[in-house]
Amino acid sequence: MSTALRATDQLLYTPEAAAELLSFGRSTVYELMAEGLLKYVKRGRSRRIRRSDLEAFVNSLEPTPN
Repeated sequence: MSTALRATDQLLYTPEAAAELLSFGRSTVYELMAEGLLKYVKRGRSRRIRRSDLEAFVNSLEPTPN
């Protein structure tokens, strides 16, 4: 039995991992965090993004009309 977590089981993501999941650049994720558009938790110098906050961010995106 494997103890490794699947990506959907992970609770917290580094900004780099979140960028990969969102198909954004690392700098874009940091900009979204700085602008308050993407919530995160901070512990010491580490920033982590909750899975639920990533989902909320994606759900808040409006599609652009053609």
